[in-house]
Amino acid sequence: MSEFRLHCFAMSGNSYKVALFLALAGQDWEPVLVDYFGGQTHQEQWRQEVNELGEVPVLEHKGAKLSQSALILDYLAETTGKFGPANASEKHAIWRWMLFDNHKFTSYFATLRYLYGIKQTGETELTQFLRERATAAYRIVDDHLRQTPFLVSERPTIADLSLAGYVYMPEETGMPESEFPNIAKWKDRIRNLAGWRHPYDLMPGPTSLSIL
Repeated sequence: MSEFRLHCFAMSGNSYKVALFLALAGQDWEPVLVDYFGGQTHQEQWRQEVNELGEVPVLEHKGAKLSQSALILDYLAETTGKFGPANASEKHAIWRWMLFDNHKFTSYFATLRYLYGIKQTGETELTQFLRERATAAYRIVDDHLRQTPFLVSERPTIADLSLAGYVYMPEETGMPESEFPNIAKWKDRIRNLAGWRHPYDLMPGPTSLSIL
């Protein structure tokens, strides 16, 4: 059995944050497919045995089960000594960006992607609202990346891996991608790191609702 086991599925950007860390850090890990679209995370047994919150990712390591991507990334950085902060100042900056990611950068975009890009609901007041909020968050990150190659320092940290969760997902969202040239360059920097793989190549499971 591998040292790390990650409960995940291919279309989960939050799972990708952790899978990408494990891949880039060269860790011994294996994915455990979760049938999210089949309702597995709603099953009482799964919640009792894997995660009472009914969410992925879940990381198994040395008998423990950890959930919430930001917490898992922080744990992995401490455990492996990779992609973590060099000092207290960087630690605070990393958490600042990871909290922003979970509250705004990933939050709005992921919901927009699910509705508009995966379920293909078409344009509604809700998708327009989500796109406006996601665009505002992307502009903040793009402006910040004008000054630095990565979010916190000259090297990638778990802050970058957190925000990278959904930026490689291929579904159409109607986001004005051309307005974020610095995010595009940042994505290329991460893509060029040794061990990088696309989320649909890194994790198991369906890659569209049409093949379920």
